[in-house]
Amino acid sequence: MSETQPSIGETLAATVPMVRTLNLEFLEASPERAVLRLPDQADFHNHVGGPHAGAMFTLAESASGAIVLAAFGDQLGRAVPLAVRAEIGYKKLAKGPVTATATLGRTAAEVVAELDAGERPEFPVNIAITREDGAVTGEMSIVWTLRPQS
Repeated sequence: MSETQPSIGETLAATVPMVRTLNLEFLEASPERAVLRLPDQADFHNHVGGPHAGAMFTLAESASGAIVLAAFGDQLGRAVPLAVRAEIGYKKLAKGPVTATATLGRTAAEVVAELDAGERPEFPVNIAITREDGAVTGEMSIVWTLRPQS
């Protein structure tokens, strides 16, 4: 981003209050991959002392939003990105800080080609949530759409 354009992390922090509430850290945001970190914060722990399931959901959903903005930010003048549905699986106990890594399930070019053809494309974003030791504690899949502007 240029000096006058905010980064994707700054944009999401400014427009999505939950990003600020959870103090999410943006480690990487590109069209290929987005990586966000949820610091270990007692205020967001569950009954076993790890990050609450809702906080991990928000972390993963925010990572998906970051990659969507990175991949399709140039389409915002003609389409609105919207999450359509999400599924999450909690695999292992999460303790300490956790990181969400998001990747697109289709190429951006395929999605834009559908938009160019007058369609409302849908595409998956896959997210892995990991502990500091690298163990996958959760996996999420979110289907997004680019709704054409009327």
